[in-house]
Amino acid sequence: MSLFLPLRRAAAALVMLACASAQAAPYTPTSDEQVVERLPASASDPSVRRVDSLRKQLAARPTDAALRLEIAQRYFDLAMAQGDPRYVGYASAAIAPLAASASNNAGYWLLHGLIAQYSHDFSGALKSLNKASELDPQSADAVAWRSAIHMVQANYSAALSECTRLVPLTEPLQAQGCTAYVQASTGQLAAAYDALGRALASAPDAAPELALWLRTRLAEMAIRLQRDKEAQAHFNAALKLGLTDQFLLGAYADFLLQQKRPAEVITLLADWERSDILLLRLALAGRLVGNPKAADWASQLRDRFAAAAQRGDRLHEQEAARFELDIEGKPAKALELAVRNYGTQKEARDAQVLMRAALAAKQAKAAQPALDWLRSSRYEDPALAALADQLVALGATR
Repeated sequence: MSLFLPLRRAAAALVMLACASAQAAPYTPTSDEQVVERLPASASDPSVRRVDSLRKQLAARPTDAALRLEIAQRYFDLAMAQGDPRYVGYASAAIAPLAASASNNAGYWLLHGLIAQYSHDFSGALKSLNKASELDPQSADAVAWRSAIHMVQANYSAALSECTRLVPLTEPLQAQGCTAYVQASTGQLAAAYDALGRALASAPDAAPELALWLRTRLAEMAIRLQRDKEAQAHFNAALKLGLTDQFLLGAYADFLLQQKRPAEVITLLADWERSDILLLRLALAGRLVGNPKAADWASQLRDRFAAAAQRGDRLHEQEAARFELDIEGKPAKALELAVRNYGTQKEARDAQVLMRAALAAKQAKAAQPALDWLRSSRYEDPALAALADQLVALGATR
C-alpha cells in the first residue's frame, strides 16, 4: 500500500507497501539482546550503523524511553526503505517494554499506530494515531499517516480533512502534496498534477525525502494523463536523489514494464530479491526477456506466498494475486486473492488487479466493487476505464 509521506520519512507506502523479504509477517524478538538473523543491509549503510550504535546504548540504558522510541522509529524507516518486515518486528520489540508506562507518550502512540497500519490493522492504527494527536496536537506525522490510511481505504473526504489539518503543522509543500494526492484521486487529476508540479518547481530546497515522494506521485499522475515523457522525467529526478525507496522502484518498474522495457527492470532491481514487491517485478521482467533467473525468481515467490497462506498472513495478497494471474496463469486463484485484498485495501492498484482477474476468470460481477469505486470516486485512468468497458461488456454494471 502506498502511503502519504510523513515528515522525516522515506516515501512509504507503505502500504506501502507492506512489503516483505523472505517473507514473514513482522516477528517480535523476546528481548533486546536476541539476535534473530543478520539482515542483508550493508554494514556501511549509515542508517544501519546508527541503529546498531543506538542498540548498544540501549543495552546500558534499558529504561531510556526516548532511546527506545528513536530505535523503533529508525527500524520502521528501514522497513519502509528496504521492504523487510523483520525491521517492523524489531521496532515492535523496542517499544514493547513501554506499554505499561507510556500511556501519555505521544511518540509511543505514533509508533504503535505505524506498526499497526503495517499489519493492515487500520482501525487500530487510527485509534493510536488519534491518541498521538491528542497528546501532541502539533504532531504533523500523526495527521499525515491518518490521511494515508484513509486514502488506502478510499475514504477521500476524511483524507482531505487530514490534509487541511496539516496546513498549520508543516511546510506548505507537504500539505500541498497531501491535498493534490486526494484531488488526483477524485476527478481533478490534471489540475492537481499542474498545481503540484508548480509547487515543487518553486521549492528547489525541498527535503530530499519529500521531493522523492512528490516526484513519484507526479510520475504516476503523468502516466494516467498519458504524458509518458513527463513521467520518465519525474522518475529520473526521483532516482537522482539517491535515496533507497522500494515504492519508487516498484512504481518505476511498473512503468518500464508498461513501456515494454523489461530488460531495464532487471538492471534496476538487481539485488532486490528480498522484497516481494520488487521480486515480483523481476519475475515478470525475467519471463518477458527469457532471463535464466526467471524460473528461480518465480519459484521464490511461489514458496513465499505459499508460506504466507499457510500462516494466514494476508499482507501481500495484491502481489500474490498478480503472481497467480501473470506468472502462474491461474485466474480463479488470482480472483480469490484479489477479492479478499480489495476488502481491505482500495487503492487503484488493488482495483486494477481485481478487474483484470475478474476478466481473466470470466466473472465480471466479481469486480463490481472496483467498478463502483471507479464511478463514485471519479478516478481518472485510461487503463482502468478500458478494463471497466470490458467488464461491462461481460455483464458487470457501470
